[in-house]
Amino acid sequence: MNTPVPETAATNLETEVLIIGGGVTGAGVMRDLALRGIHCVLIDKVDLCAGASGGNHGLLHSGARYVTTDLDAAIECRQESERLKRLAPQCIEDTGGLFVAVEGDDPGFAGRFAQLCGTAGIACDELTVAEARRLEPQLSDKLVKAYRVPDATVDPFHLALANVDHARSLNGSIYRSHTELLGFEVADGEIRAAQCRDSRSHKPLRIRARQFVNAGGAWAMKIARLAGCADVDLRYAKGTLLVHHERITRRVVNRLRPPGDGDILVPGGTVSLLGTSSTRVQDLEQVGPTVEEIDLIMREGSAMIPALAGARYTRAFSRVRPLLQGGGPASDRAASRGFALIDHRAQGLANFCTITGGKLTTFRLMAQKTADLVAARLGKREPGTTASVALPDAEAGRWTEPGAAPRHWVKLNDPSDLILCECEMVPQSAVDSIVASAPDGAAPAMSLEAISLRSRIGKGPCQGSFCGIRVASYLYDQGHFRDRAGLAALRDFFDERFKGQRLVTWGAQAAQMELAEALQCGLLGLDSLEAE
Repeated sequence: MNTPVPETAATNLETEVLIIGGGVTGAGVMRDLALRGIHCVLIDKVDLCAGASGGNHGLLHSGARYVTTDLDAAIECRQESERLKRLAPQCIEDTGGLFVAVEGDDPGFAGRFAQLCGTAGIACDELTVAEARRLEPQLSDKLVKAYRVPDATVDPFHLALANVDHARSLNGSIYRSHTELLGFEVADGEIRAAQCRDSRSHKPLRIRARQFVNAGGAWAMKIARLAGCADVDLRYAKGTLLVHHERITRRVVNRLRPPGDGDILVPGGTVSLLGTSSTRVQDLEQVGPTVEEIDLIMREGSAMIPALAGARYTRAFSRVRPLLQGGGPASDRAASRGFALIDHRAQGLANFCTITGGKLTTFRLMAQKTADLVAARLGKREPGTTASVALPDAEAGRWTEPGAAPRHWVKLNDPSDLILCECEMVPQSAVDSIVASAPDGAAPAMSLEAISLRSRIGKGPCQGSFCGIRVASYLYDQGHFRDRAGLAALRDFFDERFKGQRLVTWGAQAAQMELAEALQCGLLGLDSLEAE
Protein backbone atom coordinates (compact mmCIF):
# COMPACT_ATOMS: atom_id res chain seq x y z
CA MET A 1 0.00 0.00 0.00
CA ASN A 2 1.57 3.31 -1.07
CA THR A 3 1.04 6.07 1.45
CA PRO A 4 1.72 9.71 0.54
CA VAL A 5 4.25 11.56 2.65
CA PRO A 6 2.49 14.12 4.89
CA GLU A 7 2.94 17.76 3.97
CA THR A 8 5.10 18.40 7.03
CA ALA A 9 8.64 17.17 6.35
CA ALA A 10 9.18 13.81 8.03
CA THR A 11 12.08 12.89 10.28
CA ASN A 12 14.01 10.03 8.67
CA LEU A 13 15.36 7.00 10.50
CA GLU A 14 17.26 4.07 9.02
CA THR A 15 17.86 0.57 10.36
CA GLU A 16 18.33 -3.02 9.26
CA VAL A 17 15.04 -4.28 10.76
CA LEU A 18 11.86 -2.45 11.78
CA ILE A 19 9.75 -4.36 14.32
CA ILE A 20 6.15 -3.19 14.70
CA GLY A 21 4.57 -4.01 18.07
CA GLY A 22 6.06 -3.59 21.56
CA GLY A 23 4.63 -6.67 23.25
CA VAL A 24 6.95 -9.29 24.71
CA THR A 25 7.28 -10.98 21.32
CA GLY A 26 8.39 -7.77 19.59
CA ALA A 27 10.80 -7.08 22.46
CA GLY A 28 12.08 -10.66 22.19
CA VAL A 29 12.67 -10.31 18.43
CA MET A 30 14.60 -7.11 19.07
CA ARG A 31 16.92 -8.78 21.58
CA ASP A 32 17.39 -11.94 19.49
CA LEU A 33 18.43 -9.91 16.44
CA ALA A 34 20.67 -7.61 18.49
CA LEU A 35 22.49 -10.67 19.86
CA ARG A 36 23.21 -11.57 16.21
CA GLY A 37 24.63 -8.09 15.61
CA ILE A 38 21.58 -6.87 13.65
CA HIS A 39 20.42 -3.30 14.34
CA CYS A 40 16.67 -2.87 14.94
CA VAL A 41 14.08 -0.21 15.57
CA LEU A 42 11.09 -1.33 17.66
CA ILE A 43 7.97 0.85 17.61
CA ASP A 44 4.63 0.73 19.37
CA LYS A 45 1.68 3.05 18.97
CA VAL A 46 1.32 3.26 22.78
CA ASP A 47 4.11 1.69 24.84
CA LEU A 48 5.56 -1.67 25.84
CA CYS A 49 2.99 -4.33 26.75
CA ALA A 50 0.03 -2.08 25.92
CA GLY A 51 -1.92 -5.03 24.51
CA ALA A 52 -2.34 -8.64 25.60
CA SER A 53 1.26 -8.87 26.84
CA GLY A 54 0.43 -6.45 29.65
CA GLY A 55 -3.15 -7.55 30.23
CA ASN A 56 -2.98 -11.19 31.27
CA HIS A 57 -2.62 -13.30 34.41
CA GLY A 58 1.17 -13.22 34.28
CA LEU A 59 0.98 -17.03 34.34
CA LEU A 60 4.06 -18.92 33.16
CA HIS A 61 2.32 -22.03 31.95
CA SER A 62 3.67 -25.48 32.76
CA GLY A 63 1.56 -26.59 29.79
CA ALA A 64 -0.92 -28.50 31.95
CA ARG A 65 -3.84 -26.22 31.02
CA TYR A 66 -3.60 -27.26 27.37
CA VAL A 67 -3.04 -31.02 27.61
CA THR A 68 -6.66 -31.76 26.68
CA THR A 69 -7.07 -29.17 23.90
CA ASP A 70 -3.65 -28.64 22.27
CA LEU A 71 -0.94 -31.13 23.16
CA ASP A 72 1.68 -29.48 20.92
CA ALA A 73 1.11 -26.12 22.62
CA ALA A 74 1.29 -27.86 26.03
CA ILE A 75 4.71 -29.30 25.17
CA GLU A 76 5.96 -25.93 23.88
CA CYS A 77 4.82 -24.25 27.09
CA ARG A 78 6.54 -26.88 29.23
CA GLN A 79 9.84 -26.54 27.34
CA GLU A 80 9.83 -22.75 27.28
CA SER A 81 8.76 -22.45 30.92
CA GLU A 82 11.69 -24.62 32.00
CA ARG A 83 14.05 -22.54 29.85
CA LEU A 84 12.81 -19.16 31.11
CA LYS A 85 13.13 -20.25 34.73
CA ARG A 86 16.85 -20.81 34.05
CA LEU A 87 17.52 -17.78 31.85
CA ALA A 88 15.31 -15.04 33.34
CA PRO A 89 14.77 -15.90 37.03
CA GLN A 90 14.61 -12.21 37.96
CA CYS A 91 11.29 -11.96 36.06
CA ILE A 92 9.77 -15.15 37.49
CA GLU A 93 8.39 -16.39 40.78
CA ASP A 94 8.43 -20.18 40.83
CA THR A 95 5.23 -20.52 42.84
CA GLY A 96 4.14 -23.94 41.66
CA GLY A 97 0.53 -24.63 40.83
CA LEU A 98 -2.47 -26.75 41.72
CA PHE A 99 -5.27 -28.16 39.59
CA VAL A 100 -8.30 -28.77 41.77
CA ALA A 101 -11.75 -30.30 41.19
CA VAL A 102 -14.79 -29.62 43.35
CA GLU A 103 -18.05 -31.47 43.76
CA GLY A 104 -19.92 -31.54 40.46
CA ASP A 105 -16.81 -31.44 38.23
CA ASP A 106 -16.40 -34.25 35.68
CA PRO A 107 -14.51 -37.14 37.35
CA GLY A 108 -13.63 -38.52 33.93
CA PHE A 109 -11.64 -35.41 33.06
CA ALA A 110 -9.78 -35.58 36.37
CA GLY A 111 -8.99 -39.22 35.69
CA ARG A 112 -7.38 -38.45 32.30
CA PHE A 113 -5.47 -35.37 33.42
CA ALA A 114 -2.39 -36.99 34.95
CA GLN A 115 -1.92 -39.35 32.00
CA LEU A 116 -2.11 -36.49 29.50
CA CYS A 117 0.39 -34.47 31.53
CA GLY A 118 2.71 -37.47 31.43
CA THR A 119 2.38 -37.64 27.65
CA ALA A 120 3.46 -33.98 27.44
CA GLY A 121 6.34 -34.53 29.87
CA ILE A 122 4.77 -32.30 32.53
CA ALA A 123 5.42 -33.24 36.17
CA CYS A 124 2.07 -33.95 37.82
CA ASP A 125 1.70 -35.26 41.37
CA GLU A 126 -1.63 -36.28 42.83
CA LEU A 127 -2.36 -34.89 46.29
CA THR A 128 -4.93 -35.93 48.83
CA VAL A 129 -7.62 -33.38 49.59
CA ALA A 130 -6.09 -32.87 53.02
CA GLU A 131 -2.62 -32.27 51.55
CA ALA A 132 -3.98 -29.74 49.06
CA ARG A 133 -5.84 -27.82 51.75
CA ARG A 134 -2.76 -27.75 53.97
CA LEU A 135 -0.85 -26.15 51.08
CA GLU A 136 -3.68 -23.71 50.33
CA PRO A 137 -6.08 -23.29 53.27
CA GLN A 138 -8.45 -21.09 51.25
CA LEU A 139 -9.46 -23.98 48.97
CA SER A 140 -13.10 -25.05 49.06
CA ASP A 141 -14.25 -27.67 51.57
CA LYS A 142 -16.00 -29.29 48.57
CA LEU A 143 -12.65 -30.23 47.05
CA VAL A 144 -12.60 -33.77 45.63
CA LYS A 145 -9.36 -34.00 43.60
CA ALA A 146 -6.03 -32.16 43.39
CA TYR A 147 -2.79 -32.34 41.41
CA ARG A 148 0.44 -30.36 41.77
CA VAL A 149 2.13 -29.01 38.59
CA PRO A 150 5.15 -26.72 37.94
CA ASP A 151 3.24 -23.52 37.05
CA ALA A 152 4.89 -20.20 37.90
CA THR A 153 4.27 -16.47 37.51
CA VAL A 154 6.12 -14.03 35.28
CA ASP A 155 6.21 -10.23 35.20
CA PRO A 156 5.65 -9.35 31.51
CA PHE A 157 6.62 -5.71 32.04
CA HIS A 158 9.97 -6.62 33.59
CA LEU A 159 10.49 -9.20 30.84
CA ALA A 160 9.83 -6.74 28.00
CA LEU A 161 11.84 -3.95 29.59
CA ALA A 162 14.82 -6.27 30.15
CA ASN A 163 14.74 -7.55 26.55
CA VAL A 164 14.61 -4.01 25.14
CA ASP A 165 17.28 -2.72 27.53
CA HIS A 166 19.63 -5.57 26.59
CA ALA A 167 19.12 -4.96 22.86
CA ARG A 168 19.80 -1.24 23.25
CA SER A 169 22.99 -1.95 25.16
CA LEU A 170 24.26 -4.53 22.65
CA ASN A 171 24.33 -2.47 19.46
CA GLY A 172 22.36 0.72 19.91
CA SER A 173 19.07 -0.69 18.70
CA ILE A 174 16.23 1.78 19.23
CA TYR A 175 12.85 1.59 20.94
CA ARG A 176 10.28 4.32 20.21
CA SER A 177 6.98 4.48 22.08
CA HIS A 178 3.90 6.39 20.87
CA THR A 179 4.87 5.78 17.25
CA GLU A 180 1.85 4.95 15.11
CA LEU A 181 2.21 3.12 11.81
CA LEU A 182 0.27 4.83 9.01
CA GLY A 183 1.33 2.77 6.01
CA PHE A 184 4.16 1.39 3.90
CA GLU A 185 6.04 2.49 0.80
CA VAL A 186 6.15 -0.55 -1.48
CA ALA A 187 8.11 -0.92 -4.72
CA ASP A 188 9.38 -3.86 -6.79
CA GLY A 189 8.08 -6.51 -4.38
CA GLU A 190 9.62 -4.97 -1.26
CA ILE A 191 8.71 -2.54 1.47
CA ARG A 192 11.12 0.38 1.26
CA ALA A 193 9.95 2.41 4.25
CA ALA A 194 7.25 2.73 6.89
CA GLN A 195 5.31 5.95 7.25
CA CYS A 196 4.73 6.69 10.95
CA ARG A 197 3.58 9.48 13.23
CA ASP A 198 4.32 10.47 16.81
CA SER A 199 0.90 10.09 18.43
CA ARG A 200 1.58 12.94 20.89
CA SER A 201 3.26 15.60 18.77
CA HIS A 202 1.75 14.34 15.47
CA LYS A 203 5.14 14.81 13.80
CA PRO A 204 5.70 12.43 10.87
CA LEU A 205 8.48 9.85 10.93
CA ARG A 206 9.76 7.83 7.98
CA ILE A 207 11.66 4.63 8.83
CA ARG A 208 13.70 2.91 6.14
CA ALA A 209 14.71 -0.72 6.72
CA ARG A 210 15.82 -3.81 4.87
CA GLN A 211 13.41 -6.11 6.70
CA PHE A 212 10.04 -5.49 8.38
CA VAL A 213 8.52 -7.61 11.17
CA ASN A 214 4.84 -7.45 12.10
CA ALA A 215 4.57 -8.38 15.80
CA GLY A 216 1.38 -6.42 16.35
CA GLY A 217 -0.51 -9.01 18.40
CA ALA A 218 -4.24 -8.49 17.98
CA TRP A 219 -3.46 -5.71 15.47
CA ALA A 220 -1.28 -7.97 13.30
CA MET A 221 -4.03 -8.53 10.72
CA LYS A 222 -4.60 -4.77 10.33
CA ILE A 223 -0.86 -4.15 9.98
CA ALA A 224 -0.61 -6.86 7.33
CA ARG A 225 -3.49 -5.24 5.42
CA LEU A 226 -1.55 -1.95 5.35
CA ALA A 227 1.16 -3.83 3.45
CA GLY A 228 -1.43 -5.30 1.07
CA CYS A 229 -1.20 -8.79 2.58
CA ALA A 230 -4.40 -10.78 3.03
CA ASP A 231 -2.85 -13.97 4.41
CA VAL A 232 -3.08 -13.09 8.13
CA ASP A 233 -6.45 -14.41 9.30
CA LEU A 234 -7.26 -13.93 12.98
CA ARG A 235 -10.27 -13.99 15.23
CA TYR A 236 -10.39 -12.02 18.44
CA ALA A 237 -11.33 -13.26 21.91
CA LYS A 238 -11.65 -10.71 24.69
CA GLY A 239 -10.52 -11.88 28.11
CA THR A 240 -11.50 -10.08 31.32
CA LEU A 241 -9.69 -10.38 34.66
CA LEU A 242 -10.19 -9.11 38.20
CA VAL A 243 -7.48 -7.85 40.55
CA HIS A 244 -7.89 -8.67 44.25
CA HIS A 245 -5.86 -6.33 46.46
CA GLU A 246 -4.25 -9.15 48.50
CA ARG A 247 -2.32 -12.30 47.73
CA ILE A 248 -4.95 -14.86 48.68
CA THR A 249 -2.92 -18.01 47.75
CA ARG A 250 0.76 -18.81 47.50
CA ARG A 251 0.39 -20.90 44.35
CA VAL A 252 -1.40 -20.67 41.04
CA VAL A 253 -4.77 -22.45 41.39
CA ASN A 254 -6.48 -23.88 38.29
CA ARG A 255 -9.87 -25.57 38.06
CA LEU A 256 -9.48 -29.24 37.11
CA ARG A 257 -11.80 -29.21 34.12
CA PRO A 258 -11.67 -28.21 30.45
CA PRO A 259 -10.56 -24.54 30.13
CA GLY A 260 -13.43 -22.20 30.96
CA ASP A 261 -14.36 -18.89 32.58
CA GLY A 262 -13.10 -17.84 36.00
CA ASP A 263 -10.99 -20.94 36.45
CA ILE A 264 -7.52 -19.57 37.27
CA LEU A 265 -6.27 -17.60 40.29
CA VAL A 266 -2.72 -16.28 39.93
CA PRO A 267 -0.79 -14.70 42.84
CA GLY A 268 1.05 -11.76 41.27
CA GLY A 269 3.43 -10.21 43.76
CA THR A 270 1.24 -8.48 46.35
CA VAL A 271 -2.12 -9.06 44.58
CA SER A 272 -4.17 -11.88 43.08
CA LEU A 273 -5.54 -12.02 39.53
CA LEU A 274 -8.72 -13.97 38.84
CA GLY A 275 -10.05 -14.83 35.39
CA THR A 276 -10.53 -15.11 32.66
CA SER A 277 -13.58 -14.86 30.45
CA SER A 278 -13.67 -15.38 26.68
CA THR A 279 -15.93 -13.31 24.46
CA ARG A 280 -15.69 -12.95 20.67
CA VAL A 281 -15.19 -9.31 19.60
CA GLN A 282 -14.71 -7.44 16.34
CA ASP A 283 -13.66 -3.91 17.36
CA LEU A 284 -10.20 -3.82 18.91
CA GLU A 285 -10.55 -0.20 19.99
CA GLN A 286 -13.71 -0.70 22.09
CA VAL A 287 -12.78 -3.41 24.57
CA GLY A 288 -13.67 -3.32 28.25
CA PRO A 289 -15.05 -5.50 31.04
CA THR A 290 -18.78 -5.87 31.64
CA VAL A 291 -20.81 -6.45 34.79
CA GLU A 292 -21.94 -9.82 33.43
CA GLU A 293 -18.34 -10.95 32.92
CA ILE A 294 -17.34 -9.84 36.40
CA ASP A 295 -20.27 -11.67 38.00
CA LEU A 296 -19.45 -14.83 36.03
CA ILE A 297 -15.75 -14.77 36.95
CA MET A 298 -16.49 -14.23 40.65
CA ARG A 299 -19.11 -17.00 40.70
CA GLU A 300 -16.86 -19.55 39.00
CA GLY A 301 -13.74 -18.57 40.96
CA SER A 302 -15.48 -18.80 44.32
CA ALA A 303 -16.34 -22.44 43.61
CA MET A 304 -12.60 -23.14 44.00
CA ILE A 305 -11.88 -20.51 46.65
CA PRO A 306 -15.02 -19.34 48.52
CA ALA A 307 -13.29 -16.23 49.91
CA LEU A 308 -13.30 -14.76 46.39
CA ALA A 309 -17.05 -14.22 46.59
CA GLY A 310 -16.70 -11.45 49.17
CA ALA A 311 -13.24 -10.18 48.30
CA ARG A 312 -12.36 -6.56 47.56
CA TYR A 313 -11.39 -6.10 43.91
CA THR A 314 -9.43 -2.98 43.08
CA ARG A 315 -9.91 -3.12 39.32
CA ALA A 316 -11.01 -5.16 36.32
CA PHE A 317 -9.44 -5.09 32.88
CA SER A 318 -9.84 -6.67 29.46
CA ARG A 319 -7.46 -7.44 26.62
CA VAL A 320 -7.82 -9.28 23.31
CA ARG A 321 -6.25 -12.61 22.41
CA PRO A 322 -5.40 -13.03 18.71
CA LEU A 323 -6.40 -16.58 17.77
CA LEU A 324 -5.43 -18.30 14.54
CA GLN A 325 -8.28 -18.89 12.11
CA GLY A 326 -8.50 -21.95 9.90
CA GLY A 327 -10.22 -25.29 9.99
CA GLY A 328 -10.00 -25.55 13.74
CA PRO A 329 -12.79 -25.67 16.33
CA ALA A 330 -15.48 -23.01 16.52
CA SER A 331 -14.93 -22.60 20.28
CA ASP A 332 -12.34 -19.96 21.17
CA ARG A 333 -11.46 -21.99 24.27
CA ALA A 334 -10.58 -24.98 22.09
CA ALA A 335 -8.70 -22.92 19.47
CA SER A 336 -5.00 -23.54 19.07
CA ARG A 337 -2.65 -21.65 21.39
CA GLY A 338 0.14 -22.27 18.92
CA PHE A 339 1.70 -19.53 16.81
CA ALA A 340 2.22 -18.85 13.12
CA LEU A 341 5.17 -17.25 11.30
CA ILE A 342 4.03 -15.98 7.89
CA ASP A 343 6.71 -14.89 5.40
CA HIS A 344 4.32 -13.14 2.91
CA ARG A 345 6.25 -14.23 -0.17
CA ALA A 346 3.01 -15.55 -1.63
CA GLN A 347 1.65 -12.00 -1.27
CA GLY A 348 4.52 -10.59 -3.34
CA LEU A 349 6.61 -9.14 -0.50
CA ALA A 350 10.11 -10.52 0.06
CA ASN A 351 11.10 -8.51 3.14
CA PHE A 352 8.00 -8.63 5.35
CA CYS A 353 6.89 -11.27 7.87
CA THR A 354 4.24 -11.62 10.56
CA ILE A 355 4.49 -13.48 13.86
CA THR A 356 1.14 -14.01 15.57
CA GLY A 357 -0.80 -16.25 17.95
CA GLY A 358 1.08 -18.03 20.72
CA LYS A 359 1.33 -17.22 24.41
CA LEU A 360 3.39 -15.15 26.79
CA THR A 361 5.13 -18.36 27.87
CA THR A 362 6.31 -19.11 24.31
CA PHE A 363 7.41 -15.57 23.38
CA ARG A 364 11.13 -16.47 23.25
CA LEU A 365 10.55 -19.36 20.84
CA MET A 366 8.33 -17.16 18.68
CA ALA A 367 11.01 -14.47 18.62
CA GLN A 368 13.73 -17.00 17.76
CA LYS A 369 11.81 -18.42 14.79
CA THR A 370 11.14 -14.90 13.52
CA ALA A 371 14.75 -13.82 13.96
CA ASP A 372 15.95 -16.98 12.15
CA LEU A 373 13.89 -15.99 9.09
CA VAL A 374 14.91 -12.34 9.16
CA ALA A 375 18.61 -13.07 9.71
CA ALA A 376 18.65 -15.58 6.85
CA ARG A 377 17.10 -12.99 4.54
CA LEU A 378 19.88 -10.58 5.54
CA GLY A 379 22.48 -13.21 4.72
CA LYS A 380 23.47 -13.80 8.36
CA ARG A 381 23.50 -17.50 9.14
CA GLU A 382 24.74 -17.47 12.73
CA PRO A 383 22.23 -19.28 14.96
CA GLY A 384 20.33 -17.43 17.64
CA THR A 385 21.55 -17.62 21.24
CA THR A 386 18.53 -16.70 23.36
CA ALA A 387 18.04 -20.36 24.30
CA SER A 388 21.36 -20.29 26.16
CA VAL A 389 22.27 -16.65 26.93
CA ALA A 390 20.77 -15.45 30.19
CA LEU A 391 18.73 -12.26 30.20
CA PRO A 392 20.68 -9.63 32.19
CA ASP A 393 19.00 -8.21 35.27
CA ALA A 394 18.53 -4.80 33.70
CA GLU A 395 18.24 -1.53 35.59
CA ALA A 396 15.19 -0.75 33.44
CA GLY A 397 13.02 -3.38 35.10
CA ARG A 398 14.05 -3.27 38.72
CA TRP A 399 11.17 -1.05 39.90
CA THR A 400 8.49 -3.32 38.39
CA GLU A 401 9.10 -6.12 40.88
CA PRO A 402 6.41 -6.24 43.59
CA GLY A 403 7.97 -5.76 46.99
CA ALA A 404 11.35 -4.82 45.54
CA ALA A 405 11.08 -1.07 46.05
CA PRO A 406 11.56 -1.20 49.85
CA ARG A 407 14.75 -3.23 49.45
CA HIS A 408 16.20 -0.82 46.89
CA TRP A 409 15.21 2.16 49.03
CA VAL A 410 16.74 0.75 52.20
CA LYS A 411 20.02 0.03 50.36
CA LEU A 412 20.23 3.66 49.25
CA ASN A 413 19.91 4.79 52.89
CA ASP A 414 19.15 8.36 51.81
CA PRO A 415 16.72 10.19 54.10
CA SER A 416 16.14 12.84 51.42
CA ASP A 417 14.83 10.18 49.01
CA LEU A 418 11.17 10.60 49.91
CA ILE A 419 8.58 7.89 49.29
CA LEU A 420 6.06 8.91 46.60
CA CYS A 421 3.98 5.71 46.55
CA GLU A 422 3.32 4.38 50.05
CA CYS A 423 1.32 1.32 48.89
CA GLU A 424 4.31 -0.06 46.98
CA MET A 425 7.10 1.99 48.62
CA VAL A 426 8.40 3.67 45.47
CA PRO A 427 10.76 6.62 46.17
CA GLN A 428 11.76 9.74 44.24
CA SER A 429 14.96 8.05 43.02
CA ALA A 430 12.88 5.44 41.19
CA VAL A 431 11.00 8.13 39.26
CA ASP A 432 14.31 9.87 38.48
CA SER A 433 15.85 6.69 37.07
CA ILE A 434 12.74 5.88 35.01
CA VAL A 435 12.58 9.37 33.47
CA ALA A 436 16.30 9.20 32.69
CA SER A 437 15.78 5.92 30.79
CA ALA A 438 13.00 7.27 28.57
CA PRO A 439 12.47 5.50 25.22
CA ASP A 440 14.41 6.84 22.26
CA GLY A 441 12.64 9.85 20.81
CA ALA A 442 10.37 10.27 23.85
CA ALA A 443 9.33 13.66 25.08
CA PRO A 444 11.52 15.15 27.87
CA ALA A 445 9.00 14.03 30.50
CA MET A 446 7.46 10.59 30.40
CA SER A 447 3.74 10.36 31.06
CA LEU A 448 2.47 9.16 34.42
CA GLU A 449 1.11 6.07 32.66
CA ALA A 450 4.59 5.33 31.25
CA ILE A 451 6.12 5.71 34.72
CA SER A 452 3.44 3.39 36.11
CA LEU A 453 4.27 0.78 33.47
CA ARG A 454 7.94 0.84 34.52
CA SER A 455 7.31 0.73 38.28
CA ARG A 456 4.70 -0.15 40.90
CA ILE A 457 3.28 3.38 40.91
CA GLY A 458 -0.53 3.16 40.97
CA LYS A 459 -0.58 -0.62 41.45
CA GLY A 460 -1.51 -0.69 45.14
CA PRO A 461 -4.89 -0.58 46.89
CA CYS A 462 -5.36 3.17 46.33
CA GLN A 463 -4.84 2.68 42.56
CA GLY A 464 -2.83 5.89 42.25
CA SER A 465 -5.21 8.17 44.13
CA PHE A 466 -2.40 9.47 46.36
CA CYS A 467 0.81 8.61 44.52
CA GLY A 468 -0.48 9.99 41.23
CA ILE A 469 -0.72 13.44 42.80
CA ARG A 470 2.66 13.09 44.52
CA VAL A 471 4.46 11.94 41.38
CA ALA A 472 2.91 14.69 39.25
CA SER A 473 3.87 17.29 41.87
CA TYR A 474 7.42 15.96 42.03
CA LEU A 475 7.76 16.03 38.24
CA TYR A 476 6.44 19.60 38.22
CA ASP A 477 9.00 20.62 40.86
CA GLN A 478 11.75 19.00 38.77
CA GLY A 479 10.72 21.07 35.74
CA HIS A 480 9.28 18.22 33.68
CA PHE A 481 5.77 19.72 33.52
CA ARG A 482 5.08 23.30 32.50
CA ASP A 483 2.08 25.52 33.29
CA ARG A 484 -0.98 23.24 33.69
CA ALA A 485 0.56 20.26 31.90
CA GLY A 486 0.86 18.44 35.21
CA LEU A 487 -2.90 18.66 35.79
CA ALA A 488 -3.59 17.39 32.27
CA ALA A 489 -1.20 14.48 32.89
CA LEU A 490 -3.00 13.70 36.16
CA ARG A 491 -6.38 13.76 34.45
CA ASP A 492 -5.19 11.37 31.74
CA PHE A 493 -3.64 9.04 34.34
CA PHE A 494 -6.76 8.93 36.52
CA ASP A 495 -9.02 8.50 33.50
CA GLU A 496 -7.06 5.38 32.56
CA ARG A 497 -7.11 3.99 36.10
CA PHE A 498 -10.86 4.68 36.42
CA LYS A 499 -11.62 2.48 33.40
CA GLY A 500 -10.62 -0.52 35.50
CA GLN A 501 -12.23 0.60 38.75
CA ARG A 502 -15.71 1.74 37.78
CA LEU A 503 -17.19 -1.77 37.43
CA VAL A 504 -15.89 -3.04 40.78
CA THR A 505 -17.05 -0.06 42.83
CA TRP A 506 -18.90 -1.63 45.73
CA GLY A 507 -18.18 -2.18 49.42
CA ALA A 508 -14.75 -0.98 50.49
CA GLN A 509 -13.90 -0.01 46.94
CA ALA A 510 -16.85 2.41 46.84
CA ALA A 511 -15.43 4.26 49.84
CA GLN A 512 -12.06 4.35 48.11
CA MET A 513 -13.63 5.85 44.99
CA GLU A 514 -15.46 8.55 47.01
CA LEU A 515 -12.15 9.60 48.55
CA ALA A 516 -10.48 9.61 45.12
CA GLU A 517 -13.27 11.76 43.70
CA ALA A 518 -12.91 14.26 46.54
CA LEU A 519 -9.17 14.55 45.88
CA GLN A 520 -9.34 14.64 42.10
CA CYS A 521 -12.43 16.80 41.61
CA GLY A 522 -12.99 18.69 44.87
CA LEU A 523 -9.32 19.51 45.55
CA LEU A 524 -7.76 19.61 42.07
CA GLY A 525 -10.78 20.29 39.87
CA LEU A 526 -9.69 17.78 37.24
CA ASP A 527 -13.30 17.23 36.15
CA SER A 528 -13.50 20.82 34.86
CA LEU A 529 -10.03 21.00 33.36
CA GLU A 530 -11.14 20.46 29.75
CA ALA A 531 -13.77 23.20 30.00
CA GLU A 532 -11.16 25.89 30.67
